Amino acid sequence: MQDTDYLKIQIRSLNSNEEIPFDVFISINDKKVHYLRAGDKFDDAKILKFKEKAANSFFVKSDDKQNYKNFIQSRLSSDDITTNEKAQLLRDSSMSLIEELFESPEVEDALKGSEAVINNFMKFMDTDPQAITQLIKLSTHDFYTYNHSLDVSIYSLGLGKILGFSGKELQELGEGSLIHDIGKRQVHVDIITKEGPLDEMEWMQMRKHPQYGLKILNEFNMSDAIKACCFEHHENMMGTGYPQKLPGSEIHPFARIIAITDTYDALTTQRSYNVPKSPEEALNFMKNKLKGKYDEDFLEAMYSVLFKLKESQAS
Repeated sequence: MQDTDYLKIQIRSLNSNEEIPFDVFISINDKKVHYLRAGDKFDDAKILKFKEKAANSFFVKSDDKQNYKNFIQSRLSSDDITTNEKAQLLRDSSMSLIEELFESPEVEDALKGSEAVINNFMKFMDTDPQAITQLIKLSTHDFYTYNHSLDVSIYSLGLGKILGFSGKELQELGEGSLIHDIGKRQVHVDIITKEGPLDEMEWMQMRKHPQYGLKILNEFNMSDAIKACCFEHHENMMGTGYPQKLPGSEIHPFARIIAITDTYDALTTQRSYNVPKSPEEALNFMKNKLKGKYDEDFLEAMYSVLFKLKESQAS
């Protein structure tokens, strides 16, 4: 079997005393080895061991993807786990779908998976007032594409909710922010994962990812709002952004939100050439040093997201 026959999962999403209703495999020397049979339970000691040594090496067969999703939904619906545990479970289970979004040759299936991820986030937000705060607290501050996409999506949902978006609009904002960098599928992996600043040629390639993303989304039935998230998130209110140098008034509101959350995540993220700023330092830097680039009302509302986070950490 090829790797496309498997879905990578996070071991923490299976940290349960329940029977696991699907086979679990571990990758050893690029080979999938049967680790747990359907109907068995995980041993707590083994879970701890693998969390430390091989946390990113677990897989289920693609045929069991729906069984995995059903298992996660069952756990999320349980009253036996806390809001924080649900947030961690939701984040961990989403990572496999996001990785598929950037790696799977079946782009349409991956895009449908992104819709499912946001549906789960919104259900969680609707049932627990502390949900978005707990999700934000779990930000990894890791700029690897998958983590970055998930963090930007969570920040965007939080900011969008404060700005009054709801229902279908919030769903589209969530999806658009989750896939805003989908065009990076067409950028060479060496550029994406390079440790250190990009040179001029590399930067030219990287700047094409909004066009690449729009081309991908045009092949599928995606809304104009979601396409704008992908194509316009590097535009700015001064009209000096890319790829179109749009004046601020013509930038879609969702793209204006993502411009803020995308930059915020980059500024608070640890990278080899970047000392991460604290959340408050990042917002102040955007407000003062990058003045004029962002929608001022939206940026001011982002301080409310930060305030909610501080409130929860103090309680």
